[in-house]
Amino acid sequence: MAELRHGTVAAAAARASGSPAKRDAEAASASASSPFLSSPRGGGDGGKDGALRPPPPLHQRYPLPAAVRALLTLEDPRSPSAPPSYRILLAVLACVALGALVSATSVWSRLNAPYLCRKDGIRLQCPGVSNSLWENPHAAATSWKPCAERRSDEISDLVSENETSGYIFIHAEGGLNQQRIAICNAVAIAKIMNATLILPVLKQDQIWKDQTKFEDIFDVDHFINYLKDDVRIVRDIPDWFTEKDELFTSIRRTVKNIPKYAPAQFYVDNVLPRIKEKKIMSIKPFVDRLGYDNVPMKINRLRCRVNYHALKFLPGIEEMADKLATRMRNRTGNVNPYMALHLRFEKGMVGLSFCDFAGTREEKAMMAEYRQKQWPRRFKNGSHLWSLVLEKRKEGRCPLEPGEIGFILRAMGYTKETQIYVASGQVYGGNNRMAPLRNMFPNLVTKEDLASKEEIEHFKKHVTSLAALDFLVCLKSDVFVMTHGGNFAKLIIGFRRYMGRHRLKSIKPDKGLMSKFFGDPYMPWATFVEDVMITHQTRTGLPEATFPHYDLWENPLSHCMCRA
Repeated sequence: MAELRHGTVAAAAARASGSPAKRDAEAASASASSPFLSSPRGGGDGGKDGALRPPPPLHQRYPLPAAVRALLTLEDPRSPSAPPSYRILLAVLACVALGALVSATSVWSRLNAPYLCRKDGIRLQCPGVSNSLWENPHAAATSWKPCAERRSDEISDLVSENETSGYIFIHAEGGLNQQRIAICNAVAIAKIMNATLILPVLKQDQIWKDQTKFEDIFDVDHFINYLKDDVRIVRDIPDWFTEKDELFTSIRRTVKNIPKYAPAQFYVDNVLPRIKEKKIMSIKPFVDRLGYDNVPMKINRLRCRVNYHALKFLPGIEEMADKLATRMRNRTGNVNPYMALHLRFEKGMVGLSFCDFAGTREEKAMMAEYRQKQWPRRFKNGSHLWSLVLEKRKEGRCPLEPGEIGFILRAMGYTKETQIYVASGQVYGGNNRMAPLRNMFPNLVTKEDLASKEEIEHFKKHVTSLAALDFLVCLKSDVFVMTHGGNFAKLIIGFRRYMGRHRLKSIKPDKGLMSKFFGDPYMPWATFVEDVMITHQTRTGLPEATFPHYDLWENPLSHCMCRA
């Protein structure tokens, strides 16, 4: 122990007596031999007053390629000493940066693009399709907004009364929905020709035998005032015109033979000169006498302005429709969503379709007699029509029977507790034809079931008023379902799209599926359900771009809406 203590003391004395230069040399040697003793501050040669030097650059500590070393030192690529690989590396990095910038811009624009379904051949591709029974994807409702209303800062281009081309007068023919479209078109052609529009007359319908006037359905004051900066509209034929009785009978005063879906230029070339000459002219017939694709955008937007903003039903009709919609939602004591079903299976529609439907021999014979009376040229003896029946069924050109639409709705997942409002005329076949649908959906009602006798009696004065109630209750529904084409369904779907209700479903059933289902007795229910679910994912009123010959009443997106 004494020797050990002696050795330790001697070693300590030797360290204490060593010169500073010797101690620095020993410390440097120790640092070089052990990586754990290296100081980030450095030291050694060139130091002054014990100051520590910085570590060597990265490219000196690690063996890196020449191009990378040049990049780390930010060497000028134009320098003669810069290696060729350095220039190539800079070019590659520039291309990568440009590609990243383009990709980021594309991704950003895609994330901010409005929700829109696109055509892929005959199929419609819609992003983020929801399986909800009552709602479409949220983005469908938030991507688009109405743009046809008149803005407060919009400058009127209406000329003075003395500078107008003359007066035009039309009979709005057909039912309520045909009349609505005719009125919108009348305002549009008045604008095209810079003419004054006389308030349209609602022509008596040959089927409904209705004598409704414009003021019995629509708010005339609102109609004229809302459009006062677009088109000059007067309530009646001017007093100075003495040939009022001959306005629709005199050849000199009537413009006929206007082609269907005529372009705007047709009116400028063929109708305007006659109005300037005669000062007042009637146009007959007038329903779908103005096209869509060959009309200026501002004219199409004006038609939307008339349809969605200027044409308002009378307050009494609006109030009654609100009551009916509220009663639909509260029928069970709790607030529930409801479905509106436009069931087009009246005798006239069944006859006009020339399709074959289930029924007794007596019923089929009566229908054949009816068709021969109503459409003798087309019917002839009827034998040539039956070969086309199956083909029409497969192509989905036949209206769905009540039972058929019931099958489709059950396959889509709607249960027997679903509340359904039926908008329909007298169903062909009566209660027997409605029985299958009622068995599947017992909570099925009409306006006559919801309203008291006294409430509904007031609206029976005008059949068009009853149609207006159906129109509004369907418009307010959570889900709207059509069973066949027609102006009613087109206008409802267009309204729901335009007023920001893309999220609420408007279902267009695939009518051809029923021929497939009933034509294959071995098809299991599960297979039919799968077909229905897949087919109808994109048939729910989602936003889609307008394509040629697609009218703006059903799809106002491209003409009358803009990105939200």
